[in-house]
Amino acid sequence: MKFTIITLGCKVNTYESELMREKLISNGFIETIDSADIVIVNTCSVTNMADVKSRKLIRLQKKENKDSIIIVCGCSAENHKDDLLSLGIDILLGNNDKSNIVSIINSYLKDHNRIVKFNNTRKVPFENMSIDKFEEQTRAYVKIQDGCNNFCSYCIIPYLRGISRSKKLEDVIDEVTTLVRNGYKEIVLTGIDTGSYGLDLDYDLDTLLEELVKIKGLKRLRLSSIDTFELTDRFLNILKNNDVICNHLHISLQSGSDKILKLMGRRYTTKEYISMINKLRNIRPDISITTDVIVGFPGEDDEDFNDCLRFCREVNFSKIHVFPYSKRLGTRASLMEKIVDGNIKKERVKNLLELSDELELSYNKKFIGKEVLVLVEEVKGNKSIGHTSNYLKVVIDKKLNRNDIVNVKVYEANTTFVCAEVV
Repeated sequence: MKFTIITLGCKVNTYESELMREKLISNGFIETIDSADIVIVNTCSVTNMADVKSRKLIRLQKKENKDSIIIVCGCSAENHKDDLLSLGIDILLGNNDKSNIVSIINSYLKDHNRIVKFNNTRKVPFENMSIDKFEEQTRAYVKIQDGCNNFCSYCIIPYLRGISRSKKLEDVIDEVTTLVRNGYKEIVLTGIDTGSYGLDLDYDLDTLLEELVKIKGLKRLRLSSIDTFELTDRFLNILKNNDVICNHLHISLQSGSDKILKLMGRRYTTKEYISMINKLRNIRPDISITTDVIVGFPGEDDEDFNDCLRFCREVNFSKIHVFPYSKRLGTRASLMEKIVDGNIKKERVKNLLELSDELELSYNKKFIGKEVLVLVEEVKGNKSIGHTSNYLKVVIDKKLNRNDIVNVKVYEANTTFVCAEVV
């Protein structure tokens, strides 16, 4: 039977879709981009728009693949189980059992009775997953953690993913070692709250990093999103002494106003945040710091937003991912008053994105005339495209081999990428 997988959302979803893909192929299923017998939609529910997009895709697949088995899984399935069932889905799963996708499909094929499987996310253990390659990518994701214990007032994900739980240290080491042996030079560690890795075990993220940097052949180890309070002095020492750790960290901010941070339930102040950024830059002066910011949170007035703008400029991020506040039923923020007008929210998004473009261009220009190492990820005609350790997107004026790391010299920069020539 032929299958296709459509993935929405975060790196964790991408990893879990890759796991399902590997499981299906190893059991005789054939991947295709059209005329699939099985369509799997791995959904996202981080915002209202993510839910809307998930439902739209499901309806489209039902319409275009009337004879196909439609499988829906992921966060939107957890969040809107009853609504999605009304769409006529054949198999509906939550955020667990993705590793059992083959047996679930085989069970359905016996009698074609609808399958609906959900678990109590507060009690489930870490669903052990392992992959040995990442199709069409030169960097591989490794999921080391799931769930979140932070319960920020705006976020629905802890209710959909459950409490923080971690993959065993030896299992992570084995998976990364296998991926490196299979030719991957860059590994991205990912999770719902990556920095809380090991809270449920007898070690922490620092312990894991100390072991992973020893793996022979691993050129780059990249962390997905992390919070300042999860960065320890021990981590700073690892960063100082190991070039394998990428020169880029995505450190969530969410607001540059202490008043709004408190309403959000974030566990730091702006003073604590910038103190950690300064420590990082004392170790790695050119480190790229990117972030997420939510604008239009309930109670955010003009002064709060201006504080946020000033703080983002002070931190001097290399890129800001901007999100308008999205009300998520079931969260504390959904009960808050002083709702920000939609037009004001749009204007604030625009202003913060303009600042992000300004800061990104400034950061990129710093590398004009400098030599950098690039992992080649795409080759288009006579140009090659890849990223540096600090996540500069680089366009190279030469046809190179994918997965090579090459030394280039930057000669031009714009907001989204830099241009370079091979040295």
